[in-house]
Amino acid sequence: MNCSIIVIGDEILIGQVIDTNSGDIARMLNPYGWRVNNVQVVGDEASQILRAIEHAFESSDVVLTTGGLGPTKDDITKSVLCQYFGGELYENAEVLENVKEVVTKRGLKLNSLTATQAIVPSSCQVIQNEVGTAPLMWFEHNKKVLVSMPGVPFETQHMFPKEVLPRLLKKFQSNISIEHRTILVTGWSESRLAMEISDWEDALPSYIHLAYLPKPGLIRLRLDGTHPDKDFINLELDRYKSELVERLGDDILHDEDLTPPEILLYHLNRLGFTVATAESCTGGNIAHQITTIAGSSSAFMGSVVAYSNDVKHRVLGVKNETLETYGAVSIPTVEEMAQGACQVIDTDCSIVTSGIAGPGGGTPDKPVGTVCIAVKTPWGIVSDTHHFPGNRSRVIDRATTTAIITLIKELKTKP
Repeated sequence: MNCSIIVIGDEILIGQVIDTNSGDIARMLNPYGWRVNNVQVVGDEASQILRAIEHAFESSDVVLTTGGLGPTKDDITKSVLCQYFGGELYENAEVLENVKEVVTKRGLKLNSLTATQAIVPSSCQVIQNEVGTAPLMWFEHNKKVLVSMPGVPFETQHMFPKEVLPRLLKKFQSNISIEHRTILVTGWSESRLAMEISDWEDALPSYIHLAYLPKPGLIRLRLDGTHPDKDFINLELDRYKSELVERLGDDILHDEDLTPPEILLYHLNRLGFTVATAESCTGGNIAHQITTIAGSSSAFMGSVVAYSNDVKHRVLGVKNETLETYGAVSIPTVEEMAQGACQVIDTDCSIVTSGIAGPGGGTPDKPVGTVCIAVKTPWGIVSDTHHFPGNRSRVIDRATTTAIITLIKELKTKP
């Protein structure tokens, strides 16, 4: 099934707000074989919205819109949809009750402007918004569907998979089964990996497709299988996935579609280990990435953001002579930080970074992007110096991912 997405809002067009809804929606649709034909971004202007809807319906049976549903004068999506699909705007009593309930849960009082969220086109089927005041609206015309959703990412992320996606799958049923398998690979560039497995990929049957989804330091290989027989395609995907895992061997970080922090927590829990971080250039980002995972407290104990040499010395026990002789960005320093983090926080493992994220601070010997990483496990310390390209945020992201993967690889050695 093909669909189109329309993102509505002047704030998106001028770059004041970044659109994340279209990507989230596409990712949620993909496992079911739905293809996004196009994504249009339009301002809060009636003619733009109408043209976008007409263009979307030319190539798609389903159009999904986000944004323009607020209570202020610049939010005109409801009136435009009423113009396109017919009917009239009226106050829906059930929506008003839902708005009152949402506002009350937030500890606020309903004002007259927020109450206008209950005004909806008579031509739509209302889907009550559990986490916001703007209702979702389902329109049908000539066997085609348009669903209007709020622009607030949290609301769309909550309501789309819970209410909208099940209704779409029921409305547009298919007898084709679409299944997926994912493995995570490290230590390869995308082009080099593609060359390495080109013969294997060329031999794939027509009902299986391989997608390369690279991120810094990591490549997701996703096998997509499409076939009327669900049992058959699952067996086939398992077979080809096993071939790929066997071929790439130790370069497989994990054989499920998990993030590096999720994989790290899996191995820590498997071994009954705990972990701490001691971070300089990453400024707590490793700890942040780990603690975004629900249940991380089972293994993650705490973090020291040792940005200054004084904190490295006083809190983590890095020797002054080490800092004076080798500098903060050095293997001896991060190894002592790794030891100190385990002692101070009382953990089995630690992850440590110290580097130069830029844009300033680099030297000929240690240019911007130089990051020393160390990880400690009960059987020793592993460390290395890396050189990451890009701006400050990219260096921090690369260092974070690489540091987490370094500990994962160590923990994987213990069955």
